[in-house]
Amino acid sequence: MENEALLEKFQTLTKERNYRELSVYLDDQLITDIAELIHEDPEDAGIIINHLSIGRAAAAFRILDFPLQEDVIRTLSPAKIAELMNELPADDRTAFLEELPSEAVKELIKLLDPEERRITLSLLGYKENSVGRIMTPDYIAVREEWTVKEVLDYIREHGKDSETIDVIYVIDEKGQLLDDFRIREFLLVSPETVVHTLMDDRFVSLHANDNQEEAIQVFRMENRVALPVVDDQGVLLGIVTIDDMLWIANEEHTEDIQKIGGTEALDEPYLDMPLLKLVKKRVGWLVVLFIGEMLTATAMGFFEDEIAKAVVLALFVPLIISSGGNSGSQASTLIIQAMALGEISVGDWWRVMRREILSGLLLGGALGAIGFLRILLWNTLFNTYGAHTVLIGATVGISLVGVVLWGTLSGSMLPLVLKKCGADPATSSAPFVATLVDVTGLLIYFTVAYTLMKGILL
Repeated sequence: MENEALLEKFQTLTKERNYRELSVYLDDQLITDIAELIHEDPEDAGIIINHLSIGRAAAAFRILDFPLQEDVIRTLSPAKIAELMNELPADDRTAFLEELPSEAVKELIKLLDPEERRITLSLLGYKENSVGRIMTPDYIAVREEWTVKEVLDYIREHGKDSETIDVIYVIDEKGQLLDDFRIREFLLVSPETVVHTLMDDRFVSLHANDNQEEAIQVFRMENRVALPVVDDQGVLLGIVTIDDMLWIANEEHTEDIQKIGGTEALDEPYLDMPLLKLVKKRVGWLVVLFIGEMLTATAMGFFEDEIAKAVVLALFVPLIISSGGNSGSQASTLIIQAMALGEISVGDWWRVMRREILSGLLLGGALGAIGFLRILLWNTLFNTYGAHTVLIGATVGISLVGVVLWGTLSGSMLPLVLKKCGADPATSSAPFVATLVDVTGLLIYFTVAYTLMKGILL
């Protein structure tokens, strides 16, 4: 309801051309409400941005989705774009620019002030998905020979330009990181205390070339709101804050879910993506999976004679392959999630395999027992399977144990193998694992059937 009232008030003031009151009204609103207003009325985004103070305009712009940010930029004059780009924090500006075509980036960089241009080019120089791309140079750094009073005076003078003042960094004359402090540690001691007397040289830092996903794990383990970023010589280059990490974690989670579902990661919101581009993202995996499923028909053709002799075997094919695919998809999803959370690594493969062997045997045994009992019950009620009911039930039961065991092993090991090879574990999506297990499941099923029924039904 509040957003509806905001939209109505905005439209009224715009229609009346009462821009003075509009500016006052917009500056009184929450940043999240401003972002929602832009989302509700993107055609008037230029009016909204132009009538906000530049600081609030940048704060609203930075939390918009990229497609909407593009729409906003198109509505602004070059002068306003320059003002907005220069006001944005360096990390948010870099995140926006790296999504744009190179020609657009060149034009926007020309609008930046010399210092902001230098910082932006420096950040864009780091490889994609590295920590260097998302760090900000706006932090508070002090010297070890300063007193706490000097530190606090420095924070008062320069703190407004810092991304955060929760954490203060100590550097030497070469800029090398020596230690970090939460600001409370300075507030709770005498102003005459010298910084080096408080140092314990225990700090955690990230390297500029570290992968962003690895940085997420460090944040999670260290429970920090910000972490310093250093180069090979230990020189402090910038900091990464928790809000950036949360944003990256959300993007990575979204990409993994899309890949697990059997599609390429979407780089735009679903409803904003052109239809042909969406189809292109999905068709590749579908073709691969379709070709894989064709092997299922090939496998069934290989056992055509056996099926002709015992047609009853064909009745249980969907049951067998779906059980294997389901168990494989389960295992794959669990392992990918555990890897994403840092609970397991490639080095844990043997522990994972042992657990999945036991899990596969127990799960397969449970399904096999249910399948065996169901066949006995159906034959008792409807005399469906004739004199060889127990043999058919045993074939289905034993096959389920083998197929489910194979499914859990495939689903759990494939993400680890991909990770070892340097690929994205999420690529071993549930549909891919299911297709793999479908084909091999048929081989297991008919091999068990041939072994048990040779000379009887086959």
